[in-house]
Amino acid sequence: MCGIAGKIDFAGRIDDRLIHRMCDAIVHRGPDSRGVFADDGVALGIQRLAIIDVAGGDQPIFNEDRSLAVVMNGEIYNHVELRDRLIAKGHAFSSHADTEVLVHLYEEHGAEMVTHLRGMFAFAIWDRRARTLFCARDRVGKKPFYWAQTGSRVWFGSEVMALLADPEIDRAVDPESILDYLAYRYVPHPLSGFRAIRKLPPASTLTVTEHGARVERYWKLEYVPKLEGVPIEELEDRLWAELKEATRIRLMSEVPLGAFLSGGIDSSAVVAAMAEQSAEPVKTFSIGFADEAFDELPYARLVARQFGTDHHEYRVEPHALEIMPTMARHYGEPYADPSSIPSFYLAQLTSRSVKVALNGDGGDESFAGYDRYLDAHLAPHLTRLPRRLGAAAPAAAALLGRGGAHSGLRTKAERLAALLAMKPAERYATAVSAFDAVRRRRLLAPDFAASVAHRRPETFAIDAWEASSATDPVELMMATDVETYLPGDLLAKIDIASMAYSVEARSPFLDHRLMEFAASLAPALKLADGDGKLLLKRMLRRVLPPEILDRPKRGFAVPLARWFREELRDLPRDVLLDPEALGRGYFRRSEVEELIREHRDAVADHSLRLWTLLQLEMWHRHVVDAPPSPVAAISG
Repeated sequence: MCGIAGKIDFAGRIDDRLIHRMCDAIVHRGPDSRGVFADDGVALGIQRLAIIDVAGGDQPIFNEDRSLAVVMNGEIYNHVELRDRLIAKGHAFSSHADTEVLVHLYEEHGAEMVTHLRGMFAFAIWDRRARTLFCARDRVGKKPFYWAQTGSRVWFGSEVMALLADPEIDRAVDPESILDYLAYRYVPHPLSGFRAIRKLPPASTLTVTEHGARVERYWKLEYVPKLEGVPIEELEDRLWAELKEATRIRLMSEVPLGAFLSGGIDSSAVVAAMAEQSAEPVKTFSIGFADEAFDELPYARLVARQFGTDHHEYRVEPHALEIMPTMARHYGEPYADPSSIPSFYLAQLTSRSVKVALNGDGGDESFAGYDRYLDAHLAPHLTRLPRRLGAAAPAAAALLGRGGAHSGLRTKAERLAALLAMKPAERYATAVSAFDAVRRRRLLAPDFAASVAHRRPETFAIDAWEASSATDPVELMMATDVETYLPGDLLAKIDIASMAYSVEARSPFLDHRLMEFAASLAPALKLADGDGKLLLKRMLRRVLPPEILDRPKRGFAVPLARWFREELRDLPRDVLLDPEALGRGYFRRSEVEELIREHRDAVADHSLRLWTLLQLEMWHRHVVDAPPSPVAAISG
């Protein structure tokens, strides 16, 4: 796990000092060593977190004649198998690092090399002979890759701040990304918060020559064909074998290793698989809250006791929001998943003992764990409502008074009318929005609304839905989450939070072979009769207690609603109604005031919307308006 950065100028030279400034901005991602390669018009940089071949795996790494140079962030879990194949074909290796297989695979297969990789990665290969930059990102987007192009110059990096270390990068905010952020609470790929910077989508390659740049996709999770006629006991056995194998290859490390343990099904399953394959007690790390409604520490302790782990805990208090500026600088673009708060503290706790931690990310998207999947059966009922009712709803809404801006009868009627008129994909896109179309119309200042009137954020999710090979409503939701929410929200959250403390996070449930197996299962094996993760739970009854498997799902939730009414009651008003914030011209003051008042008075729960607006302002203050400088993790 590392941080990478680079700049190519096909028409000029690059000051070597620039690549060091870019590396300075991401030193937290890899404090063990720095590597720089500089050539005519090319500079590649790497901050290394040494996990495999600690002594001999420094980057950049080259092929035999040094015509290829590579820098990589991530891990290639099948590198030993690939190395053996490549040696049999005559390739000579100079290290035991997993990164080295990349240059030799590129020699053998060119751009098709990515189809041979099993792991999480974002890398850049410079081909000196062809003067070509070839880059790739892993299948589901576990590792980030930002890039920019202006004329003959191309930049790339693991974080936005690496690119912003070059004053030549335009810091102009992208209004379209702000609009999309209000819907999703993250900026969907390929956008970033800045006009000049883009994200390489998951499962994509980027090829850059002096003639231009080309992005191509190389993998997609397919939901057909389905496994049929296989006894359920055999499917259970295969699922357990797949999970254990995905876990086993992620235990590859020359440094201390542990696991994030929430006490939920997925992280508990990973700990169970680790414990079965580990000679020493697994080190586990958990976060809790004083508010019992959000505290899962008792469940984490139950799992820790069952498997005899070396367990560590930390409780998050309201003062934890003091890290908001630090989080803004690490994410580098608007990002507002509140579970990033405990994720930062969990990474800090973990970093005191280990450099690698496995987690349960991805189980919900493959086995139908979210509540919205349980509600999927409502979609067919909505589509069967009489057309007259759908047509009459807008007229009925017009007869109602305005009421409260955000919770009045008219607002609710407008949303109902909109839902009745929607296709399933549109209904999904609206359901996951922090600020849906109705709320955005009320919130946006007229001039800003006019500047983005051509854009519809829901298109991002709708396009993913319509491009899926799935046909079942629940699987369509899952497929859309894999394309959108998973890389845009969850994986960005854990990558940034863990790397802020130089901790490598690994996700067995996101092994692409395990995901492909899950996608081949019949929908009824994932969700039926209002219960999700059916096959997974059935299989896990072999190793986990019913207290873990049968309890309601909580997720990594944060008591923001209470904090914004009690301990942090004044925070939204102090920040969002500050003249500096209002002067940005995004929002109507009256609507922001109404959100704050309704939440404070418990008329409605706007905590996620307020957090979305707060994080946008933090990003402006500490990234957009701040001079370029290295980010710093939380001390303590």
